[in-house]
This record gives sequence, C-alpha cells and structure tokens, in this order.
Amino acid sequence: MPKPIKEELMEVTMDALRMNEGLGENSYANNSLLQKKVILMTRPITEAAITELYNTISPKTLCIADLGCSSGPNTFMAIFDLIKNVDKRRKSLGLESPEYQIFLNDLPSNDFNTIFKSVPEFLERLRNEMEAGFGLCFVTGVPGSFYQRLFPTKSLHFIHSSYSLHWLSRIPEMEEANKGNIHMAISSPPSVKKAYMNQFKQDFFAFLSCRGEEMVAGGRMVLTMCGRNSEEPCRRDGTYRWEVLSMVLRDMVAEGLIEEEKLDSFNLRDYRPSVGELKHLVEMEGSFRIDRLEVYEIYWNGYDEGEISKHEKSQDVFGYYIVKCMRAVVEPLLVHHFGEEIIEEVFLRYKQIINDPMSREEKTLFVNVTVSLTKMI
Repeated sequence: MPKPIKEELMEVTMDALRMNEGLGENSYANNSLLQKKVILMTRPITEAAITELYNTISPKTLCIADLGCSSGPNTFMAIFDLIKNVDKRRKSLGLESPEYQIFLNDLPSNDFNTIFKSVPEFLERLRNEMEAGFGLCFVTGVPGSFYQRLFPTKSLHFIHSSYSLHWLSRIPEMEEANKGNIHMAISSPPSVKKAYMNQFKQDFFAFLSCRGEEMVAGGRMVLTMCGRNSEEPCRRDGTYRWEVLSMVLRDMVAEGLIEEEKLDSFNLRDYRPSVGELKHLVEMEGSFRIDRLEVYEIYWNGYDEGEISKHEKSQDVFGYYIVKCMRAVVEPLLVHHFGEEIIEEVFLRYKQIINDPMSREEKTLFVNVTVSLTKMI
C-alpha cells in the first residue's frame, strides 16, 4: 500500500505552490469569489455533517481543522458556519457550550500573516453574534503539507477542505515530455496521463491514511475539489482555463519571448478526479465511510448565468474577473518557472483570448465534487 509522502521527497518548488499574498489588486484575498461561491454551495452538506457529529459526539473541546485554508475573507467563512451550527445544536439539546480549537493548515509559504491579522476580528464577530454562554475559541496556524501527518493521533473531530485536494503534492514523474501542454490534456501522451492518475492516487491515499490516524472514531470530514463528470481522464471539464494558458505560452514561444525548453518543462500539479476514482480510493484505504457524494457545476468567474449576462454588456468585464482569479492562483508558479518579466504580457494575452466571442462559446464551467465522510472505528 502507498505510504504518506516523506518530506525529503517533496519538491523544492513547493514554496511556489501558494496563492498571491497580501491584500493588493492581484491578491488571492481580493480575487477569490469563485472559491467563496463554492463554499456557499456546499454549506448544506457541511452543516449536516457537523450537526450529525454533535448529535453523536459532544466533546468539551471541539477540534476542527481546515486543510488548505489559504488566506483572505474565505478562510474563516466555513469555520464560522461550523461553530454557529454547533452552538445552535447544543442550545437545542440544553448542553453547555464546548470550547473550540480551530486549526488552519496550509503550506509554509501560505500568507499566514494575513490570516493572523484577521483573527481578532473573527473572534470579535463570534462574541457579538453568539449569545451568552458561548465557549472560548482558540485559533492555531499549522504550516505543512496535508499529504503528511499534521496532528496527534485521534485528536480531531471535524475536517473541512475546499478547493485544495486537486493540487498534487508534486509534479508527476513522466517517462516522456508533455510537449506543448502544461496539464493533463487531450493531446498528452498516454504515459503522461498515467503519471498524473498515479500521482493523484498516491496523494489521496496518503491524505486519507493520515487523516484516519488523526481523527476520532465517528469524526466527520467534508472535502470539496475540482473534479470531472466522466471517468475519461482527459475530458475538458473545467480545464479550458489551462488550455488558454497553454495557448498563450505557446504563442510566446513562437515569438521568441519564452524558450521552448522552458515551456516543455512546465507542468501544473492539477488533477481533477472522477466520482468513481474517489469512491474506489476511499473504499481501498478503509478508514472512512462515504455519507454523501455530490457533483455540481459553477461558472469559472464565480458569477451565475444571470450575472454573467449582465456583466457581458461591458466590453471586457467578462474576462476581467476570470483573469484576476487565474492570476491570483497561478502567478507564483509562473514567476518561479519563467521569471517575473513575462507576467504582464501573459495575462494581457490571456484576457484577449477570453474576451474573444469565439472563446465565450467554450464550456466555462468548473465541475466540483464534494464528499462527506465519517471516520470508522
């Protein structure tokens, strides 16, 4: 059976796998509407899971972890909702409030400083919105890869993770070059597709194995990630954004602005699993039972169909939010590999393609998979 990935095997480029930090124009904090919408869409599943947990387990200290918390306004949104639901349930049961231990995890390169600065505001909001008798809440940052152990054995009651697990721990080891592509594309060689699939299987198995050690029996876990509707690994579900970026980089190679070798050696750590793959891995690892598994779609700029129609009336607003979201996510990876001098040109061209009427005919939906799990005894 695959083992959790050892620290010495993690690639040195791990520090580039982060969102744009700070609170500036191109920061993740100011360009994460899509991720916010996803958290809101999955709220009913998360609320049901935490309520069912508290019906079964009523600890004096409730330990909750958010894995891949990133930074910005979304960081505390799911956590606040979880605490609010527990407080509502404990009142209906006539119980004293538990204390809350909140763990916020992401890679060491994550913008934890922005998170820590917002902790007092989060705690103040809890005090203001919860009634008398609300228990103390403690917030702790946990830097590290969630493909490794992060917490003591049987110490967690609830785990939440949104839009993180489709990022692999490392670039897959490939037998041949993924020439002209930056992700697992339709035109990628079969060996590249196999390498991506195997890396995800290894990573997700390691994730489940680690969480199986860290969670108490009966604990709950809700995971949301980018996925796909089909068992076919190279369906274009949600990958058009990477195809556009590949197109931009290939054009810049043709114009001599980027070295071809640089492009051929650049691959994203992005893999979108199918429902079948997730079910198989959960069953194979054996620590968890699947309670719910749902698939749904969202427009890739974070707006719904009506909002998109409204914004398309402006000349180029349609692509503005898409480019901002993309830049907040992928700029650190591009800077690390190609250098900072190409960034403005890359996203200018990206915006031009997105705003082309022909591009708007492409399927610009992200497929999301949410799975709710219970830790078995």
